[in-house]
Amino acid sequence: MIPWLELNSPFPDVSAALTEVDGAAGLLAAGADLSPRRLLDAYRHGIFPWLSENQPILWWSTDPRMVLRTDQFVISSSLHKVLRKVHRSMASDRRWQVRFDFAFEQVMRECAAPRGDEGGTWISEDIVIGYRALHRLGYAHSSEVWLDGKLVGGAYGVSIGQMFYGESMFTRVSDASKIALAYLVHFLRQHGVSMIDCQQQTSHLASLGAAPIPRSQFLTHLRQTIDHPQIHHWRPLPLFAD
Repeated sequence: MIPWLELNSPFPDVSAALTEVDGAAGLLAAGADLSPRRLLDAYRHGIFPWLSENQPILWWSTDPRMVLRTDQFVISSSLHKVLRKVHRSMASDRRWQVRFDFAFEQVMRECAAPRGDEGGTWISEDIVIGYRALHRLGYAHSSEVWLDGKLVGGAYGVSIGQMFYGESMFTRVSDASKIALAYLVHFLRQHGVSMIDCQQQTSHLASLGAAPIPRSQFLTHLRQTIDHPQIHHWRPLPLFAD
């Protein structure tokens, strides 16, 4: 049994999370709320919420933990060509634009939209409200790709000190989410962030350079990075010198 958290209940130690043998690997607790205080406390301890509509809030701490080291982000030759095209456009006709935090809530809602045959989404209205509050406090950020004035791709996550926790991505045109991620990774790397938390293992994340590490190693990294000063000026940086 996992514990039920009241509003003032502390999180249990992540070592108490369920395992594969229990049938819900990484599940730690349920309940409480999605207030900024609760969310920040969760992230600082390697915990994240993941739930479905009409379900209680579920808190997770997976082991191993999927992470993307910013110096190991994979840019394929085809993506490199696309990024070059976007870079040139941003300096000339401006059909393509990359922005940070211009439409944070819209990015979240696009990430929550149905995808193909997938049913439902873990990005509930309560999740949107909770992360919108984090955004207003300067902890949640979005990387956005715009084409001809329309939002066509993006990614968002949580930034604490020199740690970034990726939450979700979406795309409406080919490679748009990868463009958003490329600019985000470049920005974070320039600001001393060496690791992005990806939470769970997927083949798509692996193709971009993410890999699993033991939760203990992940928690050690958190302790070394989350107390650094916050990044305050979120503006995309050029990927190319020319």
